[in-house]
Amino acid sequence: MSATQAIEMKGVRKAFRFFTLEDVSLDLEPGQIMGLVGPNGAGKSTTIRLLMGLLTADAGSIRLLGHDMPRQQAAAKADVGFVSDDMKLLPQATLAWHMDFVASLYPGWDAAYAATLLKRFGLHAGQTARQLSSGEQAKALLLLALARRPRLLVLDEPTAGMDPVARQELLTEFMDVLRDDSRSILFSSHNTLDVERISDRLTFIDRGRVVASDNKEDFLERWRRLQLRLPEGVPDWQLPEIVHRDIDGPHITLTVDGFNDGFLARLGAPVQAVHRMSLEEVFVATVMHSRQAQEARKP
Repeated sequence: MSATQAIEMKGVRKAFRFFTLEDVSLDLEPGQIMGLVGPNGAGKSTTIRLLMGLLTADAGSIRLLGHDMPRQQAAAKADVGFVSDDMKLLPQATLAWHMDFVASLYPGWDAAYAATLLKRFGLHAGQTARQLSSGEQAKALLLLALARRPRLLVLDEPTAGMDPVARQELLTEFMDVLRDDSRSILFSSHNTLDVERISDRLTFIDRGRVVASDNKEDFLERWRRLQLRLPEGVPDWQLPEIVHRDIDGPHITLTVDGFNDGFLARLGAPVQAVHRMSLEEVFVATVMHSRQAQEARKP
C-alpha cells in the first residue's frame, strides 16, 4: 500500500437550513482504524456523505485515497468499500446473485475470500435477502464490501438497529476478519462500546464540529475522575485540566483531562481516590465540556 493518506479532509463546511458542518478536518493513515463518534444528529453521516462524494462541500478540500472529491470520485471509489445502515439488499435476490453482481462491477473481487466470509458469517449463497435477519443483512453487506479487497472501508453506523446479541456477534466476526488484512477503516457510530473494540484512533464530533481527535489509548490515559474530601472548602483552582467539578459539601469529584503526577502536585490537595474513565464517560465529558465552552463564547 502506498503512503498516500486514505482520507484527508481540511476545513470542510456544509450548510443546511437547520444544521451546519463547520471546519471539519480529518486524516486517516494507511492501515489505521478510526472511530468517528458522535450523538445522533452530530454530523457523522453528513461527513461520510461528503467524503464519498454524495454531497458537495461549500468550503474546504477532500481527498480520498489521493483523489480529489467529488471530481475524481469514480477513481477513488474503485478502492473503497462503503456500508451504511440505510443500505438494503434486493429482497427477492439471493446472496449468490448479489455476489455475482458486485463481482461483475469490480475486477478485484476475490471469489475465494467471499466463500470464506460466507462460512465465517454463517450465511448461505442460496438465501434470499428477505430470509435474512437484520444482523445477517449487515454481515452480507460487509461481505460484499470486503470481498472486493478495498484499500479503504467506510462503515456508517453498520450496527444501528441491532439487538445487543446481534451487534456483539457481528463485531466479534468483523474483528476476526480485520486480523486477516491491513486496510484503512473509518467506522462511524454513536455507540462508544462498538467503536472502542475495533478502533485505534478516535474522533469525537458534536453539533457539526470535531471536538477532539486522538489515539484511543491516549484518550483513556489522559482522563481521570478524582475524589477529594476538603472540609475547609474548595480552593480556587485555575487549572485548565479540570473540565468539571461536582461538589457535595466537603466531598468533591473532579473530572480531569491531562492527568499525570505533575497535575497532582499542582492540585495541592490530598486525593482520596483516582478512577480511570470508560471511553463512553470520556466521550460524554468531552462533548459536555465543548458545549459549555461554546455557550461561554456566545455574546
